Parts: sequence; C-alpha cells; structure tokens
Amino acid sequence: MNNKVAKTTWQRRLYTVFAFAKLNTRRYFRDRTAIFFTIAFPLIFLFIFGGLFGKNTSVNFKVAVINQSQSAFSKQFVADLGKNKVFKVSSDVTTLDQARDQMNHGSLDSAIVLPDNFGAVQQGVAYPSGQAVIYYSQNNAQAASTVTSLLQAVVGGINVKLVKTVTPFTVTSKETGVTGLTPFDYTFSGLVGFSILGLGIFGPVNTFPELKKQGVLRRFHTTPIRVWQFFLANVISQAIVGMLTMAAMLTVAITVFHLKMVGDYAEFAVFIILSIAMIFGIGLAVGGWAQNERQAAPLVNIVTFPMMFLSGTFFPRYLMPQWLQHITNYLPLTPVVDGIRLIATEGKHLIDLGPQLGLMALWIVVIYAVAFRVFRWE
Repeated sequence: MNNKVAKTTWQRRLYTVFAFAKLNTRRYFRDRTAIFFTIAFPLIFLFIFGGLFGKNTSVNFKVAVINQSQSAFSKQFVADLGKNKVFKVSSDVTTLDQARDQMNHGSLDSAIVLPDNFGAVQQGVAYPSGQAVIYYSQNNAQAASTVTSLLQAVVGGINVKLVKTVTPFTVTSKETGVTGLTPFDYTFSGLVGFSILGLGIFGPVNTFPELKKQGVLRRFHTTPIRVWQFFLANVISQAIVGMLTMAAMLTVAITVFHLKMVGDYAEFAVFIILSIAMIFGIGLAVGGWAQNERQAAPLVNIVTFPMMFLSGTFFPRYLMPQWLQHITNYLPLTPVVDGIRLIATEGKHLIDLGPQLGLMALWIVVIYAVAFRVFRWE
C-alpha cells in the first residue's frame, strides 16, 4: 500500500514537472524577442563567422603591378599574375607614387615594379631575364615578406621552364591521412558553445526577475510545486528550445558552409542536452537570486564574459599563453566547447570524453547546489 502511494506521489510530481515544462515552452514560442535571441541571433553570428572562415574563403594579397617594360614577356607575366588567385592585382594604380599613397593608407599590401629591362633578352643569352622589385611600407613588412616568397615561387617555376638546372637538394610533401580541422570547424564549435551560453544564462536572467516583478513566482510558491520541480521543468523546456537552435545551426553549417559532421548525431544531441543543463544552472542561480534586472546584469556580465572570451568560443585556446590555458581548462564552458569539437569534427564518442564529462558533472553539482541555496520566489 505504501509503495502504491509513493508511486502515485512521484507520478504526480513528474506530471507537474512536465506540465510546467510544457507551459514554459509555449510561453517561449509566444515571445518573439526570445526566439530572435536564441535562434536567429546565433544564426547571424554563424553567417558572419562562416563568411570569414568558411572553406571557400582564400587568403590573397592586394598588390599593384607597375610594368615599366615594353617586352612581350613582361606583358605576359603581368597577365599571368592577374590570373593567380593569391594576388589581387589593382587595376587603378599605374605609378609608384599612387602605390605609395595607397600603401600609406593601408589599402594596398605592396607594389611590384617591373623595370624597363625586365623580360629583355640580354646579349649572348638565349632567354629573357630581369629582376622584379617589391615596394612595401613598414606596417606591411610581414605581408610583403609573404608576397616576396610567393613571387619567388612564381618566377622559380618560370626559371625551371627556361633553364634546366641541377637541384642537389629538394623538398617534398606527403599527406598524413588524417583530416585536419578547418578554421570554420573551430569556429562552428565555438559558436555552438556561445549559443548554449546565451540560451542557458541570458534566458533565465532576463525572465526570472520579470516574473518576480509580476508576482508570477510568488503565485507558483503558493502551489505544491517544489524548487527542484520548477528547476527540472525549466531545464526540460530549455533543452527543447536548445535542440531546435542546434538543429538550425547544424543544418546551416552543413548545407551552406560544408561542415563535415563526422561524429554521431545522437551522441552530439545527448552532449548538447547535458551542456544546456549545466550552463542553465548558472542562469537559474543568478536569475533566481536577483530581485530585479539591476542586480542581475552586473553579476551575469562577470560570469559570462570570462567564459565567452577564454573558453575557445571565438578563437582557439592554443593561441593563449600556456599559463592562461591551464586556468581556462576549468571554466564551465571550456569542456562544452571542447566536447562539441571532439564529437562534431573528430568523431569522438561520449565514452572518449571522460575528462570533459567529469568536469561538467562536477560543475553541475556545484552550480545547482548554489542555485538551490540562493533561489528566491520573490
């Protein structure tokens, strides 16, 4: 008899949880502002960073080619250089003074000057010769060094065709057989983490103080619902919204920017849900403690900004100093971004993510212990 009563009690409690989760989800889809910031806003970031780091983007250098020679070889050399995708030849620069002016303003990387004897056949020689001169400003020294190396490779190919020489030392390359990460692969994982951060923290931080102000949470407190039921209902609701957001981002990344999703979609979804549950706890703690927006805003900025810039959301953590990497390893968002990257781009399974899942489990215990401690209905 006691077992049946206990079972019925738990069924009622779980029914309450799902009823509140359904209510929260419906309220979300009626809020156009929430839809924009949780779905449309991450997609905007995805298109921006995808355009910057997508696979179809290529590095090129804007140069001016000033041909002072009248030889047929120099004219053909300029034409071939214009077809090279690495060099973006400016058509409106015809003199060295114009090139200097544009380099001073930063709109030109360097100027390639072909002297009047460039491409001419010297007496007693059966092939054309000459020396191209590259002009650059002090603030473009690094770009000019790269342009010089690239141009040396171009003329090196021409030299091989004109003069057969012996090459005692050579360099070759071999593929490792491992698919490396593209810049967009790194960017996508970080943007997913950024989306989870916004969904898990800014949602409850903006919503809970408003619900307190309207007296909604006070009325909830008069019902039999308990804090853990209220938390679980919100986590379920946010997980549903988060999965819709992730589905939209993944669809755009694959179809538009050709992301190669090498991991398992089911494991990816499970990891996303766990990540949302962990980060959402931070939002519950801050939003549940704050009585109004003025209290919540400073605290949420203190919490989110270090994670936003130090957890690998916008640029890889390996670019940071070694000491800073050791510190950022323990931020709550770091295992989220690392885990997403390992599953999506390296095909790792959940069983391979022991360090990430262990750190997330530890943070879940700490975060929700704090959230239960500081939560206030009014």
